[in-house]
Amino acid sequence: MVPYGDEKELAQLQDGFRNRAIGGQTTPQMLVRFRQDVIALKPKVVVILAGTNDIAGNTGPSTLEMIENNLASMAELAKANGIRVVLASVLPVHLYVWRPSVRRPAQTLVALNQWIRDYARKNGHVYLDYHSAMADERLGMSANFSGDGVHPNEAGYRIMAPLTEAAIRRALRQD
Repeated sequence: MVPYGDEKELAQLQDGFRNRAIGGQTTPQMLVRFRQDVIALKPKVVVILAGTNDIAGNTGPSTLEMIENNLASMAELAKANGIRVVLASVLPVHLYVWRPSVRRPAQTLVALNQWIRDYARKNGHVYLDYHSAMADERLGMSANFSGDGVHPNEAGYRIMAPLTEAAIRRALRQD
């Protein structure tokens, strides 16, 4: 979850950017802290990037429906509080290095990202597509963008940053 301030603050990301991510957390954990970590900060925009840790089973088994419901709840809470929403696609993963028993994560992520894209469109949110920019032929993360196939490296973040800024600008222009 990344709440953002206004356009002026965006120009100076270090002043307008508040990263509330906690590595390894799943969508139910994010939802529990959404009020204090996002709504209480009163940002103009929040970027929500979540779901991969659910698919990896970090807090136990999760269905796509559970993940979708948690994402929808965060987006609805933000919207109800006058915060514009950017829903990011989940990054591509071919294999979770810490949980290799997870079957076919790439295909599951594609299905989740399709739902995120559709939900964003139906609800007037901005969809931020990292997946297409970072996926390789196996629908995992390109080795150019990650050392472990899951977490972006510096090159990966260089791909993500301008996409994120463009999505935030789109959200700020929405009326």
